[in-house]
Amino acid sequence: MSIQAALEHRRAIRQYDETRPLDSECVKHCLELATLAPTSSNMQLWEAYHVTDPTLLRHLGRAGFGQTALTSAPELVVFVVRPDYARRRAKANLAAQREAIRKAYPEEKWEKYTKRQETYYGKLVPFLYARCFGLVGLLRKALVQLVGLFTPVPRQVSEADYDVVLHKSCALVAQTFMLAMSEQGYDTCPLEGFDSWRVKRALHLPYAAQVSMIVSCGVRRADVPLGERSRIPFEEQYHRLG
Repeated sequence: MSIQAALEHRRAIRQYDETRPLDSECVKHCLELATLAPTSSNMQLWEAYHVTDPTLLRHLGRAGFGQTALTSAPELVVFVVRPDYARRRAKANLAAQREAIRKAYPEEKWEKYTKRQETYYGKLVPFLYARCFGLVGLLRKALVQLVGLFTPVPRQVSEADYDVVLHKSCALVAQTFMLAMSEQGYDTCPLEGFDSWRVKRALHLPYAAQVSMIVSCGVRRADVPLGERSRIPFEEQYHRLG
């Protein structure tokens, strides 16, 4: 299936055919493909919980207010962001960069390029992702206001701002997953309407984890009409400069 065909096939399915089986290994493979999605600074601060257990599916359906997009789905994938993994992900990225530098550059350049990565992943990234009840974010904002008087700087640096960064990156992962599922002929529906506290409790997630979205998976019911897609005219959203 071409990317255009996958995009045209993908719809937010609200009712699944409960008589049609779903290949769990295929869902897992599509999640593996989703790891290829880009994330901010390649931090990959997300997890996917692939739910196939009937009891847990019922709990999540209740947490999602009984929406048929959840209750009729044979499997669910819960996408979660993990700001508490920032330091370990930064260390992993730094190790990967060190290895990549040694493969890509002659030895006399190793120290120069390695120092850049050590500054970025060893110092800057941990500082940007650090959090302490909003206080670290206030410190970052104060520094940005000062430095920004003299040079362009990123302005969204509060802890709440970085939550947005995490969820944007996770959304890219979820969309990649849904397109991969479409390519396999399966259907999905991304949902944000749920009781996040009950979802976290059902999955035994720690306090720091944040539920980004739930994506239901299955095969659409052939007897339920989807209707035409409603989209704002392209001319209202497209702006070409130059």
